[in-house]
Order: sequence, then C-alpha cells, then structure tokens
Amino acid sequence: MTLNAELAHRNKPVAVFDSGVGGISVLQHIHALLPHETLHYYADSKHAPYGSKTPAEIEARCFEIADFLIEQGAKVLVVACNTATAAAISAMRAKYTLPIFGMEPAVKPAAAASKNGIVGVLATTGTLKSAQFAGLLESYGRNVKVVTQACAGLVECVERGELHTQNTLKLVEQYCQPLLDEGADTIVLGCTHYPFVRPAIEQVLGNKVVLIDTGAAVATHLQKRLSALNLLSDSQAAGDVRFWTNSCAAEASQVIVQLWGANAEVTHV
Repeated sequence: MTLNAELAHRNKPVAVFDSGVGGISVLQHIHALLPHETLHYYADSKHAPYGSKTPAEIEARCFEIADFLIEQGAKVLVVACNTATAAAISAMRAKYTLPIFGMEPAVKPAAAASKNGIVGVLATTGTLKSAQFAGLLESYGRNVKVVTQACAGLVECVERGELHTQNTLKLVEQYCQPLLDEGADTIVLGCTHYPFVRPAIEQVLGNKVVLIDTGAAVATHLQKRLSALNLLSDSQAAGDVRFWTNSCAAEASQVIVQLWGANAEVTHV
C-alpha cells in the first residue's frame, strides 16, 4: 500500500451497529475518546430485539449489515450488541478480513468490584443463553455468585424513546428487584440499550449498588487496537457521524436525535 493509500485508509470510517439504537451508548464512548474518527452507525431496529432470535437469524442479519457498512468504506466494525457478538462474531471474523470488535457482559470487572461476592446481570434472553456467556461465567464467575435476569420488553422501550415513562420504570423495578433480593451489590448492564435507562435503574437500586457498563472499556480497547494497527485517523478536524436506520416507525429519526443529539444525520434504508 502506498503512503497516500495508507493515509486514505486511516481516515475511513469506524462502523458500529446494533439490533437497534442501543449501541449508540457505545458510540458515545467511542466519539468521546476518538473525536477525530469518522463514525458510521447502523440501527437494525426493524429486526429488534435480537434476544428472541435464533443464532442463525442473528448471523444472517450481521452479515447483511456488515456488507452494507463495508460498502460505505468501513476500516473496522464494532458489533455494539452483546447478543449479536455471542451469536455471530466468530463467523464474522472468519468471513471478513477487516478488524471486528465485539461486546460481552462485564462479568470480570463486576466480580472484581463486588465487595460481597454477589453479582447481578441484566441482559437479553439471547445473551444469557449463549455459549459465550456460559464461558464468561466459567472463566470469571467461579469465586462469586452470579444472579442473572432476562429483561423482556426493555429494549423495546428504548427503541420507542420511552426512557422515563411509568411503564419503563415498572419494568426496571420488576427486573432489578430479584437481583436486590439476592443481595447483589454490583450489577452488569449486559445490553447496550440499558445505559439509556440508567437513571431509572439507579432510582430503583439506590446508591449502594455499583453499575457496570462495558461501553467505555470497548472504546478504550478500540483505541489501543487502532493505534497498534496504525489505523487511527490523522485528521485534526472533528469526525463526521452518520446514522442509518431501517426502522418502520415514523419516529425512528427522532429517537436517534433524542439519544445522540440534535445534530444527528439520519438516513432511512
């Protein structure tokens, strides 16, 4: 690769996708840490949530989205979805040559942070049933008690932009209370949608429970790998951020603006 081609490749986009808008929570961490990177985000909201789909269905969605983002010039892919990572990242890495980054529930840091040895995990059914999650428990959950809670309906609340409604608070109470009853002093937000309802979760949990969100760790890992691969953008300008959504909902663009900010550039696909 010539020097000019190498420079051009460095300035290509970091592409991020999720089953819907939840991965925007990860995108926020990436943008804060790497403000000069061009960022592309694809919300597969038409097919959300992934938690109820089969691994084969999720893998097919990931391939279709990856193909689209690579066509847009992606230099790396970030699978900002725990369920998609568990179901498809191995197959994606086998199929594509560009670097691919994934998510996983932060059982390891939660186990380290817990003072009483009881860790709660809020996640989708798909994540909790995955072999990847079983492996995390085997590797990092041996010396703590891990209590899991599937959160049906919570992803859909975030997809609709319902972050502070009574219905959302009721669901959060329903899912957090069993973890409190078990004595969890540290709780993992095991889905990228959940940081958007963090205020509701904190309202239910109070200030005695530590919440662990993996978005910041993913951004840090991405920064280190881009640096090691000589793929960091050399631009000194603020990077452009573009969004695509395939949602059928009329308010899809407004939800992305609600979560990201008024300057969100959203295209329907």
